[in-house]
Amino acid sequence: MSASYIADVTLFDGRRARERAGVLFEDGVIRWVGSHARAPREAKAARAIEGRGRALTPGLFDCHVHLCFDGESNFVGEASASEAYAAIKCVRNARRHLEAGTTTVRDLGGFGSVVCDVARAVGEDRVAGPRVVASGQALTITGGHGWNSFAYQCDGADGVRVAVRTQMRAGARSIKIVATGGVLTPGVPVDFTAFTVPEIEAAVDEAHKWGVPIAAHAIGASGIANCVRAGIDSIEHGSQVTAETARLMKTKGTFHVPTISALRGIVDHPDEVPDFAVAKGRQIIDQAREAFLRVVRAGARHACGTDSGTPFNPHGSAPLEVIRMVEWGLPAERALQAATSNAAELLRVADQTGTVEPGKAADLVLYGANPLEDVDALLSPAAVFLGGSVVAGAA
Repeated sequence: MSASYIADVTLFDGRRARERAGVLFEDGVIRWVGSHARAPREAKAARAIEGRGRALTPGLFDCHVHLCFDGESNFVGEASASEAYAAIKCVRNARRHLEAGTTTVRDLGGFGSVVCDVARAVGEDRVAGPRVVASGQALTITGGHGWNSFAYQCDGADGVRVAVRTQMRAGARSIKIVATGGVLTPGVPVDFTAFTVPEIEAAVDEAHKWGVPIAAHAIGASGIANCVRAGIDSIEHGSQVTAETARLMKTKGTFHVPTISALRGIVDHPDEVPDFAVAKGRQIIDQAREAFLRVVRAGARHACGTDSGTPFNPHGSAPLEVIRMVEWGLPAERALQAATSNAAELLRVADQTGTVEPGKAADLVLYGANPLEDVDALLSPAAVFLGGSVVAGAA
């Protein structure tokens, strides 16, 4: 692959912004980053991409997706699809993320080993898609949230360890537990505390032994606190995070993945989403915003995740999730960090991508305006690069 050079661009490198920068990449890897005025000789011989008046960021991350689901109003009804049909949907939905500028996703629950297999196919260039960090099936207690759609039922510390190992055998590179009730499972209170502390500790210990991150679907306050104390890497949703727990998240380095888009998709469509889900969504949406601000004030870090695939929450919504985090009170720079460098650290791929640095993969997005000044610019990427190749838009 010939070298390309993006010249005189406003660069957000995943941590901070700089003006009049240049980025040289070749063979899928970033070779040089610096002031455009000091570009190396190799840049002059490379294919030139005009950056003046435009902005460049790392490829975005969505740390919470469900590729097997399309975002239809009846989320549970989609669970009747065969694994073969779900795999086809995964491929289409993965492409939608690329088109939006999302170059890495973490899937947090699907059917069997379907997403693990799709992740492998993407990694082997058999199908187009972002880098996929698959979790296999989420782990839930018997009858817990997700038992009838995307989760694997297990009980007791030993049962949880076996379940983690089962997902790893299937090809998972991340683990998810369902620590509380949820919005989309009928008959399970949204803040119900599911796994016991010994069960959570077993899941964390087992996942970390395998060297992978572990996420917890956690909405209720006691379930969230149990997970943070046990060493969970990320709290997904976190609608009832208390001030005390937010401070502990800061101390322990626990990430918050708020999934604002999931709640909005449900409460904004009351006539089309099942009544029980709308009622539970309305119960917690104000609490979720208050909890989000507690995490902001505590200084704990956020990572971007949409929960895409849930009702009226389509794939490719990471840019909208960043905008919603800003609307809820996170400064734009921190929101972009949540979708780039923070997310890469959470998913344990920071040595490969998430920042614009020499030696990292050339996963990049070029915009017509600076999203730090106008965050809505994220909705209209001009060009998306995955491993240095243009996969959406045009450079």
